[in-house]
Amino acid sequence: MSNERDTEANRLSGRVRRYGNVGTRMGGVAAKLASQRFLGAAKNRDVNALALASALGELKGPLMKVAQMLATIPEALPPEYATELAKLQNHAPAMGWPFVKRRMAAELGPDWSDRFAEFGHQAAAAASLGQVHRATTNSGRALACKLQYPDMQSAVEADLSQLNMIFVLHRRMNPAIDTRNIGVEIGSRLREELDYEREARHIHLYTEMLADSPEVRVPGIDEDLSTKRLLAMDWLDGDPVLDFKEAPLAVRNKIVRAMFKAWWHPFACYGVIHGDPHLGNYTVFRKDNKVAGLNLLDYGCIRIFSPSFVQGVIDLHRGLRENDRDLIVHAYETWGFENLQEDIIEILNIWALFIFGPLLDDRVRTVADGVQPGEYGRKEAFKVHKALKEKGPIALPREFVFMDRAAIGLGGVFLHLGAKLNFAKLFQDEIKDFNLAKLVKRQTAALDQAGLELPE
Repeated sequence: MSNERDTEANRLSGRVRRYGNVGTRMGGVAAKLASQRFLGAAKNRDVNALALASALGELKGPLMKVAQMLATIPEALPPEYATELAKLQNHAPAMGWPFVKRRMAAELGPDWSDRFAEFGHQAAAAASLGQVHRATTNSGRALACKLQYPDMQSAVEADLSQLNMIFVLHRRMNPAIDTRNIGVEIGSRLREELDYEREARHIHLYTEMLADSPEVRVPGIDEDLSTKRLLAMDWLDGDPVLDFKEAPLAVRNKIVRAMFKAWWHPFACYGVIHGDPHLGNYTVFRKDNKVAGLNLLDYGCIRIFSPSFVQGVIDLHRGLRENDRDLIVHAYETWGFENLQEDIIEILNIWALFIFGPLLDDRVRTVADGVQPGEYGRKEAFKVHKALKEKGPIALPREFVFMDRAAIGLGGVFLHLGAKLNFAKLFQDEIKDFNLAKLVKRQTAALDQAGLELPE
C-alpha cells in the first residue's frame, strides 16, 4: 500500500511540476523571442516555433486545446507557430486508482463507492481537463463518469496567462490580426468548460434541440451522481468514427448527414454550436446491426450566439450566393467587424467563400474536392495571410473564433470519411423556415428550460 501511495504521490507531484514549470519554460522562450524582435526574425522563426512547442509540449493540458483552436484561424499566430502548435496532442496522463478514489470521495463523500454496483478502475478516456470512467449504478444504469483533474482552475488561469504572453509578443510584430478578442473569447469558453454543472445544462439543451433527430443520440444525466467537478452521463455504446473510413459510401454518407444535423440544426434553429467537433467527441451507434447514427459525447465547449449573429450568418450565405455586396457587408457588420474598407471586404470574402463553399455548390461533392484532411483550409489561409499582411491589422469579433474553429473541425471530419453529399441542399433544409422572431422565441424557451442564458 505504501508503494501505491508513493506512486500516486509521484504522479500528483509530476502533474503539479508540469503546471508550475510551464511558466518558467515559457518565460525562457519569451525572453529569447523578445531578443529577436518579437518573433519578427524570419530566419529564426522555424527554430523559435519548435522551442515554443517544446516549452508547451510537456504540459498536455488546457493550453493544448487552445493551441489547436489557434491553429485554425488564419494569421492568429505566425504560420510557423500555428503549424507546430497544431501537432501537440490534447491529452493528459490519466490519474491512477488511488487518486481517483480520493477525487470521488471529495465529490460524493467517503461512502461514494456504495452508490455504484461497479466503477472502472482504469480510465476509459483521458483528456486535457479530466478523465472518464465507466460505471454501473445499483439500479443497473450504465454511466460514463467524467471526473475533473484537481486544481484545474489554477492550471487554466496559468495557461491563459501564457496564452496572453504569446499574444502580446505577436502583437508587437505588426500582425495582420489583432488577437485581443480571440484571447477574451477563448478564456471565457475555457472557464465554462471547468463547470460540469453548466455542461449538464448544455446536455439538457441538446436533448431539447435534437429531440426530433433520432440519428443523433444525446446522453441523459444522473443528477444525483453529478457535481460541479463530476458529471455522470449515460454510457452510449458506439464505435470510433475512423473505423468507418473504408465502409461503403452510403454508410459514410449516413454518418456525415447525422454530424451535419448535430451541428447545423442547433445553430440554425437555436443559435447554438458545438465548438469542438473533433473525432473523439463522436462515436457511431448501430441498430439491428446496421449503422443508425451518431453519439454526441462531450458538451463542455458549447457556444451560444445572439439571434442577430445567426441572422448575419444566413445573410452572408445569401449575399455570397447572390453576389449581393451590400448584404455581404451588412452581414460582416452584424458579426462585429468594424471599419470595413473595400480591400478588407475582399480578403474576408476569400475565407467566407472557403467556409461557405460547400453550402453554395448545389451538387453532390466532397466538402473539399481533391483536398486531404490535414490540408483543409491551408491554401485559403495562406491567401488571407498574404493579403492581410498588406492591409491589417483587423480585429476579429469574439464570435468568429469558435464559428471558425467548428467549421474547420467539421470539414476535416467530413474529409476523413470521404463523404459525398449535396451539402448545399442539407443546409437549405435547415434554414428554409428561418425567421428571426421565431428563432428568438425558440432560443429563449430552450435556454430558460436548460437554465442557461446568452453570454455577454
